[in-house]
Amino acid sequence: MGLYSKWKDLVVYFVQTQGEDAFWDEYVNIEEGIIRKILINHKNVFKGKVADLSKEFNTSPALFIGVVDGLNTALKNPLNLEDIEEDAEISLDIDFEKLYINISEAEAEELSSLPEWNVILPKEKLAELKLKYSPSKTLVTPEKVGRNEACPCGSGKKYKNCCGK
Repeated sequence: MGLYSKWKDLVVYFVQTQGEDAFWDEYVNIEEGIIRKILINHKNVFKGKVADLSKEFNTSPALFIGVVDGLNTALKNPLNLEDIEEDAEISLDIDFEKLYINISEAEAEELSSLPEWNVILPKEKLAELKLKYSPSKTLVTPEKVGRNEACPCGSGKKYKNCCGK
């Protein structure tokens, strides 16, 4: 069984035994520690055996692969996670702009607001990416159809005598 399968089984077991909220609390804490270390050492490419890297990041190989799953789309050379075992050599060569975009789109505020981003990307670029890729909080209310206006269904009747009944 590959590490990615172990990761998925671990998630299911954790959620079933301790609940989804407990899982996310634990996972986000581990993920933030790993992301922070990667950002601090952004000039280095983390590479080596999965078992060694997981020790370096102070977590289990299965949890480490779970975090790598989240990083995978931001890697310059994405990994085939299904084939990875503990003794597999991997390289985490990250496109940090893409990683920031992914984090913003996922609404992971605790990760997008880490101060380490200010060293990697200019302040103006961070503001631009956040504005462009963070989901909008503005609610747009649909226009109301007046009861004496033409029905939007195209029947030609007044709304009050058609769909507004």
